[in-house]
Amino acid sequence: MGTVLVLPNLSTVFTEVPFIERFAKARECGFSFVECQFTYAYSIEEIRSELERHELSLVLINLPAGDWEAGERGLAVNPDRIADFRKSVQQGIEYATALNVPRIHCMAGIVSESEDQETAKQVYIDNLRYTGKEAAARGLTILIEPINRIDMPGYFLHDIQQAKEILEAVNLPNVKLQFDFYHMEKIYGDALSVYKQYAHLVDHIQIADVPGRHQPGTGEMDYQEIFNYLYSNYNGCIGLEYFPLGNSEVSFKWMTSIAQGGK
Repeated sequence: MGTVLVLPNLSTVFTEVPFIERFAKARECGFSFVECQFTYAYSIEEIRSELERHELSLVLINLPAGDWEAGERGLAVNPDRIADFRKSVQQGIEYATALNVPRIHCMAGIVSESEDQETAKQVYIDNLRYTGKEAAARGLTILIEPINRIDMPGYFLHDIQQAKEILEAVNLPNVKLQFDFYHMEKIYGDALSVYKQYAHLVDHIQIADVPGRHQPGTGEMDYQEIFNYLYSNYNGCIGLEYFPLGNSEVSFKWMTSIAQGGK
């Protein structure tokens, strides 16, 4: 039997209120752990204050991903942005260290069909080696996550075997896989079978239902089967990176029957 912690992603849940107020909402709903995508619009002191005030632990953040409004989704594959990428690594590590966050997700970035895929891959591998070594000095884990290209066209890391090969090339014990059941279902279908094949690489899980990316029970996926398997075979966190259908607090009702409240 594994030890599973189910926790909200504050970038997608509790969006009824501004980001900085979502920590309080998480505690009000009984959670002790949270994750989020990006913290960098706020100072370390502001985030730390919310975590301490509401007795929360932040388990995952992303590295800065470039200019999101301009369409950037990570800098790690861009040969022209290596200096910028390294600055983002230092900023991400600074936040993670100060806020006691053990894991950082490194988004790969967008690569157009006209760009050299092999060059992008090698730049990505080199950047992940750099990031992994910098993170290891602080006891941090770096994660990479395949993302479906329906939701994020042109995203470089879009295949789990591709992710496996990149992890093998990087070959660092603290660079691991982030497995999002939503993305895997969108890419392959039968995400649980895919998970079973690659579970040995996984350090963090995220979930949402397909097709709407809402809470479990709103779509096609059998999350009862998924949780039954994970409770017996997985030790770690499961981030609720879904967009609630309806009110955020009400969206947790599925947990009483499926996830059995693992907060």
